[in-house]
Amino acid sequence: MNSAPTSTALTPLSEEGSAVLRTAAERLFRAADAANVFEICDTVMKDLGIPGRLHWQPLSDAMPDPAIYRVELADDPQGPRTLVLILEPQMLPPSQYLHDQLAWLGRLASARLRQLAETSRLYEAISRLALAERLQRALYAIAEQAGAEHNMTEMMRSLHAILGSLMYAENFYIVLYDAATGNVRFPYYVDTVDKDPPAPEQNLPLQEMRHSLTWHLLQGGQPIMGSIEELTHQLGEHLRPVGPNCEHWLGVPLLREGHVVGGIVMQSYREDTHYTQHDRELLSYVAQHVQTALERREAHAELERRVTSRTAALREANRVLRQQVLQRQRGERLQAALFRIAELANATESLDNFYAAVHRVIGGLLYARNFYIALLDDENKQLTFPYSVDELDSVRLPRAHGRGATEYVLRHAKPLLADPQEIDRLCQVGEIGQFGARSVCWLGVPLIWGERAMGVLAVQSYSPEHTYDERDQELLTFVGYHVANALQRKHTTESLKQAYASLERRVTERTRALALANRDLREQIAERERVERRLKYETLHDSLTGLPNRTLLLQRLEQALQRYHSNPQELFAVLFIDLDRFKVINDSVGHLVGDDLLFQVGGRIRACLKTRDVVARLGGDEFAVLAEGITDIRMASLIAERIIDELQAPFRLGAKEIFTSASIGIALPGPHYQRPEELLRDADAAMYRAKDEGRHRAAIFDDRLRREALSLLEMEGDLRRGLARNEFVPFYQPIVALETGRTVGYEALLRWRHPERGLLTPSDFLAIAEESGCAESIDWQIFEQACAQVHALVGGEGFVSINVSGRHFRSPDLDKRLLDLLASHRLPPHSLRIEVTERALLENPTQVKRILSHLRGQGVGIALDDFGTGYSSLSYLHQYPIDTLKIDRSFITEIPRESSNGLAVVRAIQVLADSLQMQVIAEGIEEEPQRQALLRVGCRYGQGFLFATPRPAEVWLERERHVALP
Repeated sequence: MNSAPTSTALTPLSEEGSAVLRTAAERLFRAADAANVFEICDTVMKDLGIPGRLHWQPLSDAMPDPAIYRVELADDPQGPRTLVLILEPQMLPPSQYLHDQLAWLGRLASARLRQLAETSRLYEAISRLALAERLQRALYAIAEQAGAEHNMTEMMRSLHAILGSLMYAENFYIVLYDAATGNVRFPYYVDTVDKDPPAPEQNLPLQEMRHSLTWHLLQGGQPIMGSIEELTHQLGEHLRPVGPNCEHWLGVPLLREGHVVGGIVMQSYREDTHYTQHDRELLSYVAQHVQTALERREAHAELERRVTSRTAALREANRVLRQQVLQRQRGERLQAALFRIAELANATESLDNFYAAVHRVIGGLLYARNFYIALLDDENKQLTFPYSVDELDSVRLPRAHGRGATEYVLRHAKPLLADPQEIDRLCQVGEIGQFGARSVCWLGVPLIWGERAMGVLAVQSYSPEHTYDERDQELLTFVGYHVANALQRKHTTESLKQAYASLERRVTERTRALALANRDLREQIAERERVERRLKYETLHDSLTGLPNRTLLLQRLEQALQRYHSNPQELFAVLFIDLDRFKVINDSVGHLVGDDLLFQVGGRIRACLKTRDVVARLGGDEFAVLAEGITDIRMASLIAERIIDELQAPFRLGAKEIFTSASIGIALPGPHYQRPEELLRDADAAMYRAKDEGRHRAAIFDDRLRREALSLLEMEGDLRRGLARNEFVPFYQPIVALETGRTVGYEALLRWRHPERGLLTPSDFLAIAEESGCAESIDWQIFEQACAQVHALVGGEGFVSINVSGRHFRSPDLDKRLLDLLASHRLPPHSLRIEVTERALLENPTQVKRILSHLRGQGVGIALDDFGTGYSSLSYLHQYPIDTLKIDRSFITEIPRESSNGLAVVRAIQVLADSLQMQVIAEGIEEEPQRQALLRVGCRYGQGFLFATPRPAEVWLERERHVALP
């Protein structure tokens, strides 16, 4: 600041001038930009009657003229520039009072300019982050399309959708260019105006569209963008538009090793939609990834074509090789079949097994799904079928000699290969008079022994896919000769075997009759003994692990307790073992794996103990150990530590590796124990203490635990009695406007007026209330009282906040109950505000969102409590109908510290809330500097001990009455 002496002096500001400055301060904190700040300061100068002018002076300007009196009011970080006031030359320097007022105005303007610069920087950062995220997702999606299973058309449609997410792409096409042939193809073309798009597979000469925009794009190899008029100016007379004229055109080339192989084009027919330089750069960048995706798909398609061609060539070579191998295998199979038939003839198996084995052997040589053996029975003058397998004739009964195809083979003693035409011919000449199920091809050969045909071997096919030829006839005839020899030997052997079998059968029947009576008697005695043992074992043992159960453990424990009372030196210990996180394992991998885990756990615990000790499964994932022969508590602790270490090792359950741990409670006998159940109970209590101390450890039951158990039992009883006596009351803490201190609402906080312990806060009893199931009933008692006192506390202007925990949102009718509660007290919905935490939003997001949306739609306020301490996900702020953010007190307490980042976090939350039009309430304000700092960052509301501590409703109502009195 400098000055030049003049003949006139500026007088100090009047009261009216001070009012002008105060009004200017209020307007400055509402200024939207730097121009608005300039206008407000200029108005102040005019209202104060200060002759001079304001202007922005860049920081890079040279040193100012010292003859001119100038005042630097404020710096604009966005400029960078300075707001300067230049006084008229005839004026004397202003008085010190006016000088201080101008400096005060300058500081306000500087503060507002810095706030505007910071807000602008945050918005720009958020915009850049959102754009980068969209671009990254688009590139990932393009890369995924290259490896997707769908066809090229679907891939092009997906690429269109991806680019449409980045910019306006309603009219979009991809052109591919083959420089070798000079042809172009449009594999994907979408245009809302062009009614005659090119076919995707049609190849068009590029010269036919000479001087078109597509031609210039492919020939020039550079991006092209602009309206038709702009492009005509750029390309001159060498532009010949093809198709409908668009409002704006943008195209970028697709390059491969510096050569143009295609292009991506987008058009706009809207007057209000033009592409920008940013769109051009973004499309050029994305086009590189699109070209990579297209090349990968083309390379994949080319590879598939080559694999198909190579596979066909290999298939033909393989077919020839298989034919050669088939011939050799056929000879080998025939030789193996003959050896097998010879072996079967000498085997001791029955004829039925022999026939089935022959069928399998012949089935290995030719198609024999329908196969039968027919034999002559000279004694009964019949044709029998000892073996028959057929798709249609499931049963072949013996019959007298007739005129069938089988009898034809027997009469002529020669093979017959017949199709339907041959059967019809034989029927016409009288050789065959009847035929069974009509087959497509029938082949029968005689079985000859003793120079006579004694049977027939026949196969037939009902499907045109399987027919027989002369080669099959020769093969079956050759095999039939060996089968006939084998049958002859087999029948001879079978007759002798039947004679021996008849004799042995008579002897066996006599012996069996005597043995059966003796066996039945022994079996009845053994069965009764086995059932008794099994029942006794099942009564005393666990069916899953095989370990003793609770009944057997209590029996052994009672015996040990009796020995201890007789001789106090015979100490023992009871260990109560519970697996940590077993329910999580059971729910994630299933009950079968969980059962297997329990079985292995029982085995490991058993391995840690002596033979005389007892390991029992009490149920679920709970085990108990009776360790006898111990000398002191230290020995029992060592046993517990050994079990914990053993269970810490991983369990291999099938293909999974499961980890678990155990919490163990230890109880030792004493003179006051009279029943074994008491020891087991105290060990269980010690186990829960181990879990509370962090799990994976052991705890010993002592007098303190006994007192805690009694205290817990008493507290649960007091809670239920307190509910019945309405001992739970709401205490209210005011929510105030930070600038004026005016109360705008109250937060209802839970308190318990215990008849013996006095006033208790939730930290003293809430955990026990949640475990005992009383917490929800207590909350509803508070909700009822708060709604009854809302009107008296705030009238029709303010509100009362109630804390709704996540367990309430498990009830689908929570919103209905709250609205019914408001209706029963005739309260407007805006007078109630519910506070929820981030954890409540995570437990059942769909149901929570539905309930909050319904309440918000009815006018109930929604506040997100303790904001900043959880995940602080920005998705909560637009997914859920939240209108208020409550900043956690942990950020407020850090504000006075110079090295703390708490104020920066509060400022960021305030800026975010302002942009979303949300209210911000700071919690835990205890000092005046904290209030001042919050006002500077724009926070308008808060609560804390600086203003008031939570008090009953009567206190606030009494205070209101005193204020109202004159």
